[in-house]
Amino acid sequence: MAEAQNPLTPRPVRLDDGFTSDLPIPGRALAIGAHPDDVDFFCGATLAKWAAGGCEVHILVCTDGSKGTWDPAADEGELIAARQREQRAAAAALGATGEVGFLGWADGELASGLEQRAQVAGFIRRTRPNVVLGHDPWRRYRLHPDHRNAGWLTTDGVVAARDPKFFPDQPVPHHRPDRLLLFEADQPDHAEDVTGHLDAKYAALLAHESQFESTMKAGSDPELVRFRQRVEARLEAAGRAAGTTHAEVFKLIDDL
Repeated sequence: MAEAQNPLTPRPVRLDDGFTSDLPIPGRALAIGAHPDDVDFFCGATLAKWAAGGCEVHILVCTDGSKGTWDPAADEGELIAARQREQRAAAAALGATGEVGFLGWADGELASGLEQRAQVAGFIRRTRPNVVLGHDPWRRYRLHPDHRNAGWLTTDGVVAARDPKFFPDQPVPHHRPDRLLLFEADQPDHAEDVTGHLDAKYAALLAHESQFESTMKAGSDPELVRFRQRVEARLEAAGRAAGTTHAEVFKLIDDL
């Protein structure tokens, strides 16, 4: 991850009135993240719950994670390879059995152009998810361009994937997902009860060892304990808003 704001920074959780909860477990789900570890931070427990219920979970990472270090002397190629290994290990920790894909765009330089949109649409068409999860591109005051653009690629990719006249040269048929869940939303209106799935989410996050010092600020055993406490506190805050023990919250779009 190369996010200016720590993903575990406390934020008040206020679900919109009339919020929904707990989608039926989909047959297939696709989570799209800007960097390796993003989907684990923002929807890992939901993916673990669905995987445990038989969902085929796929993950797509848009960037190569090559700037995810505080060490200016770090070898870029080695870091890229490590972050791919870590994301695959994290997916296994969640119980995900689907594809883990990497678009490979340079960390910090992701654009939301037609080339990238075609890649995302093609991945959606190939994996044929019932539910797509991704960054909310409309979140206010977001600093990191990768998160913004990964969000646009998710929403624009869904539109392109569903309509046969977009990218007709792709060797897979068009596909319309049933629902879109956007994480990091300012105004979430959907909660997934993830009680009982904290351990899987935490295990997935621990797979990202290259991020212990920077994103997780957990370079020692005591700091790892505090990191888990922050992870749990985030889920508890969302759970209180949703009336359960632990939750992850999203903006739900079901008119696709």
